[in-house]
Formats: sequence, structure tokens, C-alpha cells
Amino acid sequence: MGKDGDVDVVLVHAPTAEAKFIDAKYGLKRHQVMYNDFVIIGPANDPAGIKQAKSASDALQRIAEHAAIFVSRGDDSGTHKKELALWKSTGKAVPEKQAWYVQTGQGMLATINVAAERGGYTMTDRGTYIKYADTMKGNPPLKVLVEQDQILLNQYSVLAINPKHCSNAKYDLATAFSDWMAGAEAQGLIRDFKLLGKPLFVPNAK
Repeated sequence: MGKDGDVDVVLVHAPTAEAKFIDAKYGLKRHQVMYNDFVIIGPANDPAGIKQAKSASDALQRIAEHAAIFVSRGDDSGTHKKELALWKSTGKAVPEKQAWYVQTGQGMLATINVAAERGGYTMTDRGTYIKYADTMKGNPPLKVLVEQDQILLNQYSVLAINPKHCSNAKYDLATAFSDWMAGAEAQGLIRDFKLLGKPLFVPNAK
């Protein structure tokens, strides 16, 4: 949408893609504003035994070796990009057409629900998982099985669209929004926002 000039500012969480976006002169003034983390969730009986995995990469290898159902967003979102990077970190081919690898082409909550219906695994950001657990009255069928691996960090940043790329881009307003997101007021709002008593994001503007 930013490349097409359909928006003035983007709030995104795919640092590698963001760097390419800026290098191509589509975006300006990137502010890191907050982070949460990704987690790998699955059924409590954990058929692939990923809870004993040494790392997130090890967990995905176990899923592939057991041909256990894994549900992917498959939508080229920041979360999907992170998932693909995790598969690449295993040193094996990224799954695509395997029967156990299901791509929904949908958002995170819909993907989690498909994984629950299929008794499979998926990767989600922790904030969405907390929301999902809340909708399940605190007792979701899918549990957090892999977490707190450095590779699962999920950084969010805000970028203004370069007016030289899109003459209609409201760069002054985009910059004002970016500065506000990185400012003390918004950082405090991010820090204090909770669901089920749990913070969804950690503010980290510099």
C-alpha cells in the first residue's frame, strides 16, 4: 500500500522488508516504537514434542519430521515473513505444498482458529494470542509451547511515505504521527495497555 501511494504512513513489523523499503526510497523517518514477541502454539498433547525443543528452529524441525499439522497465514504479512525466516533458519527447505502445511491466506485470529480446528500448530504474536485466550475465557485449546527465543522478537516501527515517491502523501501529518508514536505520551499508553492483566507490547522508542 505504501509503494502504491495508498497511505501516508505505515506501522509495520518486518525489519528486513522495511530496510529494503527505505533503500528503495519509498519510506522515510523510521521510528522503532514497540515490540512484543512471537510464540509457537499448539495442542496440549503436543504430538511433535516441541515443548522439549531447544529453540524455535528445533521446534519447526520436529514439526516437519513428525509431519504434524502446521497452519501458516500464507499472506506475506510481517508475521508470515517471520515464520518463513524461522523455517529457513532450520537449514531445510521451506515447506509449501506438503499435506501437513496449511496456508490460510487470512489474518492471525482466523489462522489460530483453523489450527485449533485441525489440532495443529501455528506461530502468532503474543498480543494476538492473549486476545485469543481472552475470547476462550482464559482456557484456549491451543497452548504456548515455545517462547522466549531471541529469534522470536517482534519489533514494530512506523515509517512515513516519501513525498518524492508519492506527491499526494501528507508527509507533514505522517511525521507528526510518527513523532507522537515515539513520544512520551504514546509510549506511556503502549506501556500501560493490558489485556487479562498482561501487557501486549513493550515501548522502546529511541
